[in-house]
Amino acid sequence: MVAQILAGIIFVSMFVLIVIDKIPRHIITLSSALLVIVFVFLLCMRDSAAVWRSLNLGAFTHLGFWYGAEEGSTGVNWATITFILGMMIMVEGLGLSGFFRWLCLTLAKLVHYRIVPLLVSFMIMSGVLAMFIDSITVVLFLATVTVELSQLLKFDPVPMIMTEIFCANLGGSATMCGDPPNIIVGTSFGLTFGDFLTNTGVIALICMVFTVLYFLLVFGRKMKKNEVHASEISCPDPNSVVEHWPAFYMCLGVFLITIVLLVTHASTGLSVATIGVLSAVMTILVILITFRGEGVKKIFKGIDYHTLLFFVGLFVTVSGLEETGVLELIANLIEDITGGNIAMVITIILVMSAMFSALVDNIPFAATMIPVVRSLATQGLDLHIMAWALSLGTDLGGNATPIGASANVVGTSVSAKSGHPITWGRYCKVAVPGTIMVVGISLVCLLLRVI
Repeated sequence: MVAQILAGIIFVSMFVLIVIDKIPRHIITLSSALLVIVFVFLLCMRDSAAVWRSLNLGAFTHLGFWYGAEEGSTGVNWATITFILGMMIMVEGLGLSGFFRWLCLTLAKLVHYRIVPLLVSFMIMSGVLAMFIDSITVVLFLATVTVELSQLLKFDPVPMIMTEIFCANLGGSATMCGDPPNIIVGTSFGLTFGDFLTNTGVIALICMVFTVLYFLLVFGRKMKKNEVHASEISCPDPNSVVEHWPAFYMCLGVFLITIVLLVTHASTGLSVATIGVLSAVMTILVILITFRGEGVKKIFKGIDYHTLLFFVGLFVTVSGLEETGVLELIANLIEDITGGNIAMVITIILVMSAMFSALVDNIPFAATMIPVVRSLATQGLDLHIMAWALSLGTDLGGNATPIGASANVVGTSVSAKSGHPITWGRYCKVAVPGTIMVVGISLVCLLLRVI
């Protein structure tokens, strides 16, 4: 009982500090992990084996980690961390080659720099890119180019940046590699890219249609009034932003190969950790050939090591709740409340995930709910349908507020630095109804599956 209480206090304190956002997130989770190891595992439980289970270093030596069936495990999910690291390296390579700016400027040119078609195009591009690339990176590049285009085309960039944020989180829900919560869910439950695409992907597509219509209704008429004629515009040629075309084509090739590997990994047997490593190695080789050592230095300098450390600390802290039985108690409570009714369980998981993710970072919540869902599955409930509810809730709920997801923080920061701050009132006035809409659509789609 003492270990359970202590593990709960450490976890809640970690959550509160993350919300307050005064201390770097990785420092908070690593400190919490250390407290769990020392006070919960060693002093209260006197169980050194629990420390090794939470660190899970043996995962790298298991064949399933690299090839074949990936089995869920307790403790640090190294498959998630390895895959995210590989994707970070690949994305840094794409950015160094000029791919993202070229893509944005090319799209703007194709729609003849008309603001409303540009709004729709950037929304769709944000959603599609976020299916394969971390939403933080997608929003960072899109928001930066949007600000640049707004200065040339004389329009307010805030509406477009807000739609890009919303659609990036929506697109991220469609695939296993789209958003960190999905990577955690997928690697924990042994789900494939195809599993996500044919389940959350279909729901995300339906939500995207309604989202585009919603934002056109909210922003379309006002933005159309500010359109400037194409003859009055002098925009840079898209090809001028690419400094090294061989690097551009080869990095794009690595990106396409990675997509193919992800789509086919259920057939090839390659794990997501292996795909992440292969993508990283290919990208480093391309940059080494084209940009030499200086380019490789830029790649490694651009990696967000703090996020990786954040994950390590988070997983260890959550394992404290799992090892002490706290998460099993939560699962039993949900089971008692719902009476084992799968429709009620789905509703609780989806709505609760969305509400929590609107107020705090969705990654800790997703990691916390994994053992809860696994425990509910042992009681005869459908694991997959609960996994989709958790993924959709954490991904879509984060759209409601400026701090609900990391992509939101990045997008609003870029806007503020350009002289266009986005207040909580302005953001939530548009995002909260949109979030309620897509969460509601998701709930209906999931309930239709089980009724």
